[in-house]
Amino acid sequence: MITFKHVTKSYEDGTKAVDSLNFTIEKGEFFVLIGPSGCGKTTTLKMVNRLIERTSGEITLNGKDIQDYDIHELRWDIGYVLQQISLFPHMTIGENIAVVPELKKWDKNKVNKRVEELLVMVGLDPDRYRHKKPSELSGGEQQRIGVARALAADPALILMDEPFSALDPISREKLQEDMLHLKRAIHKTIIFVTHDIQEALKLGDRICVMKEGAIEQIGTPHDILHAPVNSFVSGFIGVHRGLPKEPAIAEYMERGPILAEEAASLNKIPVDADFSEALNLLLNHESIAIVDAGAIIGTLSRKDVIRLLANQQSGGGAVRG
Repeated sequence: MITFKHVTKSYEDGTKAVDSLNFTIEKGEFFVLIGPSGCGKTTTLKMVNRLIERTSGEITLNGKDIQDYDIHELRWDIGYVLQQISLFPHMTIGENIAVVPELKKWDKNKVNKRVEELLVMVGLDPDRYRHKKPSELSGGEQQRIGVARALAADPALILMDEPFSALDPISREKLQEDMLHLKRAIHKTIIFVTHDIQEALKLGDRICVMKEGAIEQIGTPHDILHAPVNSFVSGFIGVHRGLPKEPAIAEYMERGPILAEEAASLNKIPVDADFSEALNLLLNHESIAIVDAGAIIGTLSRKDVIRLLANQQSGGGAVRG
C-alpha cells in the first residue's frame, strides 16, 4: 500500500510541480495517473522511488516512510518501466533481465529459471530470445523485455511511465491486451502514467485525473466516464464532444453467433439493460454476452467500448460490427 499525505514538490523558482497530494493506492491495485502535459503525473510517479525527492509531506510504502528505506534497496524492490526502455545494448536479453536478481545475489540456477519464466510470461520464446541483443528486437519486443526486467526480482510494486506511448497503434493495443492478462496473473501493485484516456479506461482499476499539479478526481473508469466532478474532467475525457450517457447496448455490440463453449464462460446481460450495467461487468471481464429473449445475439467487449469512445471523441457516429 502506498500513501501520499500532503505531498508537494516545489522548485527554486517557486514552481510547484505537485501541490499537496493526498491519496492511497491499495495493494494489488492498477492505479493510473493521467492528465495533460506538465500536470505533475510523472513527477508524482518518480517521487515514489525517489528519482525525484519530495519537498514536503509524507510518502509511505506499507506504512513506512520511503525516506527510511535504503535508497538502493528501495529501488531494487520497485520495478520501473519507461517510455524509452534503455536496455543495455552490449548485454543479451537474458542478461538484461537478470541484472537486479544478480545484484541481489540470487543463485545462478534461480536467475536462469526466472529469466525463462519471465520470457514465457511476456510471450517470447526463451530459446529464441534469451541470447539475442536488444538491437535485434522490434520496439514492441523491447518493451516486453522492459516489463520482464521490471518483474525480474519479483517486486510488489511496479512503476510504469508512459511505457507504450512511443509504439505504433497496433503494437500498443497488443501490449495493452497483454498488460490486462499480466495484471491478473501477477497480482502486483502498478502505478501507470499515461496521457491517453482510452488507455487509462482500459487498464485502470482507478484513475487519478491531474491538472497543474493537483488532483481533480480519483475514481473507477465508470466514475470518471459517468460522474465527472467538473468541466475539466468531463472535457478531458471527451464528454463535451457528445459521448452519450447511456448508449444502447445493441448499437455497439458485435453481432453474430458464438461457440457454445465460449458462451458458457461469458457473463450475460439483457439487450435492454443500461449501458452503465454493461460497463460495470466489463471492469472485471474482457467480454460479455448480450441476450435477447433468452438467446445470445452478440457480445460486447472492452475493445468495443474503446472504439465507441474514440469515435465519439473524433466526432463520428456509432461504430458497428
